[in-house]
Amino acid sequence: MQFFTTVDIPESDIRIRHQEGVVLLGSCFADHIGLCLEQAKFSVLRNPFGTLYNPYSIAWHIERCLNGPEFTNQSEEIFQNKDGRWHSWMHHSTFSECEAAHIVSNMNKAKNLCAEALRNAGTLIVTFGTAIIYELNKTGQIVANCHQQSDSMFTRRRLSVDEITDRWSSVITLLKDVNPDLQILFTVSPIRHKRDGFHVNQLSKATLLLAIDQIVRQNAEQQENEDAPYHATYFPAYEIMMDELRDYRFYASDMIHPSETAVSHIWQRFTDTFMDEQTKDIISQCGKISRAVAHRPFNPEDQAYKVFLRQTLEQIKNLTQQHPYISMEKEIALCNTQLEK
Repeated sequence: MQFFTTVDIPESDIRIRHQEGVVLLGSCFADHIGLCLEQAKFSVLRNPFGTLYNPYSIAWHIERCLNGPEFTNQSEEIFQNKDGRWHSWMHHSTFSECEAAHIVSNMNKAKNLCAEALRNAGTLIVTFGTAIIYELNKTGQIVANCHQQSDSMFTRRRLSVDEITDRWSSVITLLKDVNPDLQILFTVSPIRHKRDGFHVNQLSKATLLLAIDQIVRQNAEQQENEDAPYHATYFPAYEIMMDELRDYRFYASDMIHPSETAVSHIWQRFTDTFMDEQTKDIISQCGKISRAVAHRPFNPEDQAYKVFLRQTLEQIKNLTQQHPYISMEKEIALCNTQLEK
C-alpha cells in the first residue's frame, strides 16, 4: 500500500558522473546535497563564498568570478564594523577578519577557485532559497549577508519573476561561453524562512519556482533553435519535501530544516534521476569502503582486524585502478594509520 503521494520526476538527459566536477552554489540545502556528493566521492566545490540565499547574489558571484576584477582593500563590498572586524556584504561571516588585507585575500582565493571550477565542471547545481532581498541604501547593492546590521540600512523587497529570469538569462549565456558543455541543475530549497512569515515564505518560494520554470523553458527553446544539447533542468527537492515528506518527523528539531532521513530520501531521488547504473555502482562500492574504514573494533591490535584493513586497502586499490578519477587518499591514510598501531 502506498502511504504518500510520489512526486513524478520527468526523465532527464542530464547525467552526473564521477569523471566530471560538480559546483554547488546557493542555500544551505546546496551544502546538504554537496556533502552527499562528497561522501559518494565526486569532485565537488560547494558554496565557496558561504551560504547564498537569493538568486541575485548567486548570479553576482558567478559574474564576478568569470568577468570581474580582483577584490581590493577599496572594494565597496567590504566594510569595517564597530568591533573593528572587516566583513563582506557578499560573503558569509566565516570570511570576516580583523585585517582588511586578510578578508580580501580570502575573497580572491574563493573567487579564483570557483572560476576555475566553473570553467571545468560538468555540472552546476544552483539552489535558490528566497526571493526576498535586502538592498543597501547607501549603494543600492543587493547584499548576500546583512551581518546583523541595522534594518534601517536596507530596503527589503521581493524580487519579481522577470527580474530573476532576466538576470539568469545573461548568467547562463556567460556560463555557456566559458563552458559550453556545462549542465545546469536548478533546485528550490525546501527550508522555510520563518523570519519572513510563512505566507511571505510561500510567496517567495512560488516566485522562485515560476522563475526557474521560465529560465528552463527559455533555455530549452534556445537549445532547440541552435540544435544543441539540452543543458538546464529543475529537480523538485522542494516538492518532495512538501509532498512525499510532509510529516514533521522528517524535520530536524527546529521544525524548519530537513532531518537526516529527509535529506537521505531526497538524495536517493536525486541519484535515481541524474545518475546511471555504473555511477550508482561506484557510489555503492565507495560507501562500502567508507563504512569499512569507519569501523572500530574492540581490539585494534587483533590480527583479524589487520587482515580486514589490508583487504580494505586492496579493495581501494582495485576501485581506483578501474576508476582513476576517484580519490580515496583519506581512506588509505586511515587504514595505514591503523595498521601502524
